[in-house]
Amino acid sequence: MTKRTSAKYKLDRRMGENIWGRPKSPVNRREYGPGQHGQRRKGKLSDFGLQLRAKQKLKGYYGDLTEKQFRRIYAEAERLRGDTGENLIGLLESRLDAIVYRAKWVPTVFAARQFVNHGHVTVNGKRVNIASYRVKEGDVVQIREKSRQLALVMEAMGSSERDTPEYLDCDNSKLSAVFVRKPSLGDVPYAVQMEPNLVVEYYAKN
Repeated sequence: MTKRTSAKYKLDRRMGENIWGRPKSPVNRREYGPGQHGQRRKGKLSDFGLQLRAKQKLKGYYGDLTEKQFRRIYAEAERLRGDTGENLIGLLESRLDAIVYRAKWVPTVFAARQFVNHGHVTVNGKRVNIASYRVKEGDVVQIREKSRQLALVMEAMGSSERDTPEYLDCDNSKLSAVFVRKPSLGDVPYAVQMEPNLVVEYYAKN
């Protein structure tokens, strides 16, 4: 098992939730945390514990971003007008790797980051290999011609595991997606409940 895959499954176990809604998640079999003391960890969490958990879950969902990356995105969300929690979701969902994942071109968020890094994706016709690249409203994201027959893509496209959200206008014949608008929390098809309001509370106190 690769480091990424084990980290992904460990995150599910630590949270006690199948955060990506994947059928192979170990939480489907064992809801308790990893390690020999995992079954004894289900105590009641404090307010700080709930806030920390909400942050770890949201941060982990997008490919286990580093704390530095996540804090930078939060700081930007705080500077924008409107609700900071909603802004945070909008910024996370406008990352290029998130768009690739939502368009169902790859099976996981982790695979999306690698797919972008390997240069398989264009934005408005230009090759972009930075997973954190911020896609703007109206931008056209597309898989490069020579990458369209990759087994990874064919398998993900054939899966009925996920639906594409309304804020993406996907054309499966061209393997392209237009980022229509930044979504709000209610638009994003999370497999579990995300609580950006608790993330905002966490950073307000720390």
